Amino acid sequence: MRCNSGARRVLSGGALLAGALVLCAGCAAPAAQTAADAGRIELPPGSGTPDYQLGGAYAPAEAVDIVARDRTADPDPDRYSICYVNGFQTQPGERALWPDATLLQRDGAPVVDPEWPDEIILDTSTTGARERILEIVGPWIRGCSAAGFDAVEFDNLDTYTRSEGALAREDNIALATAYVEIAHEAGLAAAQKNSAEDAELLRSTAGFDFAIAEECAAYAECGAYTDVYGEHVIDVEYDDALPRTFAEMCADGATPASVVLRDRQLALPGDPAHRFETCG
Repeated sequence: MRCNSGARRVLSGGALLAGALVLCAGCAAPAAQTAADAGRIELPPGSGTPDYQLGGAYAPAEAVDIVARDRTADPDPDRYSICYVNGFQTQPGERALWPDATLLQRDGAPVVDPEWPDEIILDTSTTGARERILEIVGPWIRGCSAAGFDAVEFDNLDTYTRSEGALAREDNIALATAYVEIAHEAGLAAAQKNSAEDAELLRSTAGFDFAIAEECAAYAECGAYTDVYGEHVIDVEYDDALPRTFAEMCADGATPASVVLRDRQLALPGDPAHRFETCG
């Protein structure tokens, strides 16, 4: 890879980062300086051209500088590579990886995401539950580093909004803080994924380094990210929910320079649903 030569360090033996288990709400001190500010990790290229390949890895267009892929895929060896981790609910087909004690329960049954019924919300409500989640996700984060990724994004930070009061913002921020600490210790930049309303708090408290936003131009909320992260905001728009043309979005000064238009399924090239377009 072109980056982080000699800078990446993986914890040995799968040991949890010291301090990462200090997960009580409100116990993390505000991060006055992120790992990126201190020069310990590398941020994605400002205004770089992204591709979002969670549906499967493929050779990106020549103009692409940044590639995001699932943690089970290999990073792009020639581009800044972001590792996707679903850090707050289960992935489809991975229910068996999660003990019942890690899952949010209601009336004896796991609570599913109403928009993604094959994904179960993780229980972040107690220190013990968060520790059990870290036992699973911590090695994934370190695995992203070992594979050669430059950064990691943590999806579904906002599960507390879908928990009918069972989870609190502070619960999720406590877990996010631990994720970011592990990522930084492994030499990875950490990306806030969505949750525009919490951007300032997530950067100052959890220590996120940059943001990946879905449809911030469509919902006119990109400023909530760029006000906090400046040029280090990657926006993914989807072709089935455009309130105006993508060209108009590109011409809008509020749209981040790093923006890509994809199909909602994130289909592979050759699939009739595949869509990839940038502002270049």
